[in-house]
Amino acid sequence: MAQNEIELDGLLAFPLTPFTEDLEVNLDALAENVESHIAAGAGALFVACGTGEFSSLSPAEVTSVLTRAREVADGRVPVWVGAGGGAASARAGIAAAQSGGADGVLLLPPYLVTGPSAGLVDFVRYAVGDSSVPVIVYHRGTGVFTAPAAAALLDIPSVVGLKDGYGDVECMTRIVTTIRSLDTERARKFLFFNGLPTAEVSAKAYAAVGVARYSSAVHCFAPEIAHRFHRALGEGDTRVMDALLTGFYLPLVALRDETPGFAVSLVKAAARLRGDKVGPVRPPLVEPTPEQIHRLEKVVEDGFVTLKGLG
Repeated sequence: MAQNEIELDGLLAFPLTPFTEDLEVNLDALAENVESHIAAGAGALFVACGTGEFSSLSPAEVTSVLTRAREVADGRVPVWVGAGGGAASARAGIAAAQSGGADGVLLLPPYLVTGPSAGLVDFVRYAVGDSSVPVIVYHRGTGVFTAPAAAALLDIPSVVGLKDGYGDVECMTRIVTTIRSLDTERARKFLFFNGLPTAEVSAKAYAAVGVARYSSAVHCFAPEIAHRFHRALGEGDTRVMDALLTGFYLPLVALRDETPGFAVSLVKAAARLRGDKVGPVRPPLVEPTPEQIHRLEKVVEDGFVTLKGLG
């Protein structure tokens, strides 16, 4: 039976997948990475997902990342894992996550093709199969749901939430309102997440429509800043949020938007600047230029200056 009491409160962290210089998965560096997220106060870990370069990992690599992360976490925080691709790959990924002891699965959109709303719901239903591991559906790319289609996900018992990476607040308002208005226990417990890149920039808008939970890529390299913003959001402290947006997040996003894929590449580069052994990105992602790295270093430095100024 699906777990219906899924909280996932606190700041959600999406660890990077470290690679060696020849682009092999570095599990020892992953262990250090996971430990640092836990020590910094992450509420849950989502490994081998978007920030963890799921799209570049083999099924065996995803399993190895999950196994090592669970060993390190040792029950201190929940460990979720990515699954996705074509329908059969997604189904196999969810089955592997359940057998591997994952606390849950982030189901990424179908690979390459899409279909009508009913087809997207069927994709989720097929991927879940007879598994019982909790699943959060990623609403983005080839998997964008209408409000009625999102509500139909409630008929799949192990689906516990929807994460938005599409970025349409009006669409999410329709989805949240449609599901909550059903006024059933299932609808009341259904979880919503802001999964946009650098989610802090849109956090205030999403919280206003009932989507306060979000994942923070900044937690990979500046957890102090990420936690301060998260606290301010929970307290409704607009002064602190605006200061961090102006002094750090908006300049970071401006740099991120210069090159496709920098939502991951720039995060890895920033983690390396911090001294973390995360290695390079796998293609088709590319590394920042030396000039971009220089500007990134300045953005991060300014972010910590802003944080210190807040007291």
